[in-house]
Amino acid sequence: MNKHESKYFNTASYMDEALLVLLETKNYEFITVKEICKKAGVNRSTFYLHYETMDDLLEETVKYVSDKFNKKLDEIIDRSNIKNEILTSRKYLYPYLSFIKENMKIYRLMHDKPHLFKLNETFNELYKEVFDVALTNFDVKEKEKQYIFAFYTQGVIGIIKKWIENNCQDEIDIIIDIIERNTFVNK
Repeated sequence: MNKHESKYFNTASYMDEALLVLLETKNYEFITVKEICKKAGVNRSTFYLHYETMDDLLEETVKYVSDKFNKKLDEIIDRSNIKNEILTSRKYLYPYLSFIKENMKIYRLMHDKPHLFKLNETFNELYKEVFDVALTNFDVKEKEKQYIFAFYTQGVIGIIKKWIENNCQDEIDIIIDIIERNTFVNK
């Protein structure tokens, strides 16, 4: 990557971060290009060099957050060998919850504004790529898989959401213990 490309990508990252910061206090519909530019430290013309509309920035920001999340999942989970793994075990939960704690503001936004961050699409992709295989390993009937997936993911997400609401004050080990006691781990 040459110097010009690097500067282009850095500027885009600044605008992604600016949008995330503004979303903490404002609804997306009320955020302006002017505010993005001010927060990112760029000119309005720079914004339009990168995007045609605010929706283009939102789409890129959602991808930025999703890529960050998926990169971490790839570090935690070997998707090619997921068949025999228990995804609600300490082995997977500790690095995942550590990542959530480090990125608490983004996760809070994702759960407060799921429609903006396309959480349903993210969960559907995870189901196809990861959980379907794991559920097959537990001999879950095909007709029941979507319900079991919904039950466990919404339960775990509910615990994590409550933890985030409490500013991740409880130790990660406490949260893992709660999740493990209530999932396949001890069954």
